[in-house]
Formats: sequence, C-alpha cells, structure tokens
Amino acid sequence: MSGRSEVRTFVGLGGNVGEPRATMAAALRLLDGDADIRVARVSSLYATPPWGITDQPDFLNAAALLETSLEPCELLQRCLETELRLHRVRDKRWGPRSVDLDVLTFGDLEIDEPGLELPHPRMMDRAFVLVPLLELAPDMVVRGVRLGSRLNEIGREGITLAAGPEWWQG
Repeated sequence: MSGRSEVRTFVGLGGNVGEPRATMAAALRLLDGDADIRVARVSSLYATPPWGITDQPDFLNAAALLETSLEPCELLQRCLETELRLHRVRDKRWGPRSVDLDVLTFGDLEIDEPGLELPHPRMMDRAFVLVPLLELAPDMVVRGVRLGSRLNEIGREGITLAAGPEWWQG
C-alpha cells in the first residue's frame, strides 16, 4: 500500500442475476488485488428478498471489511470500476443486477458531497446490509445508533444464511 495510513472501511455487496455468488467473489478478488486495498474479512453470504422493486429474483448479500490507503472518493471509484469490469449494467434503480458494491462506512468519517455520502445514507433501513455487517462488527455504532438495535427495530424477515464466510475464496 502507499505511504498513507490505512483506514478500515466496510463495503456491502449484492447481486441477483447471472451468477451473483461468483461475481461478488470476483469483485472481492479484484479489490484485494489492488495495491491500495486489502480485504481483511468477509461476512457469510445471505439470501435476501428484493428491496425497492420486489418483482425480481432474490438477492445474495454480504459485507467486507477492507483496509485501504485510498481516499473515500478514490475507493468509491475503484468499486465502480470493479462493477464495470464485471459487466454491471445500471438501467433501473433498485432493479436486478449482477453485482453491486456500496461503500458503507469509511473509518469514522461523515461525508456529504455530490456522489458520495458516508455513512451510506440508506444502510440503517436495510436489513440486507445490517445482517452481514453485524456479523463483522457486532458492536458497531453509526451516527450514535447501535446497528444491532436498529436491526431489531426493522427486523430481518426473509433473510437466510446461504454460505459461510469462506464463500468468496473458492
């Protein structure tokens, strides 16, 4: 990694068309192969009902703890580039996708600028984000709210374990 100090950041992964498990695993390997990013830990893989547009296949979702020397906007750009390398097509908001990478948190930074808001602005309302994230950081607090408490409020209906944390290394 470069001379900058490393920051712990959490990224959410998801997909529901094609081979989402293989595509998300490829995304993690691409990120881990970047000289400025290291995949430190990956959550289990969860099958989750669609959110937003519900008339589509179920999703697979996971979270990853990354260590990076990049700036937040640079990490976001690497995630978007990774999606493109894996043939992500953005044609419908909340619609089907082969892979989705969302920067959820970046250390303790709070950022609100065009194209980048951290912590992720909708993560606290999405059980498919909170379940895998809590696996990696069970005591995590975002903007003064314990993620476990928030998950208890919104519930985890329909979310099931699909594979253990080794799923991405195969």
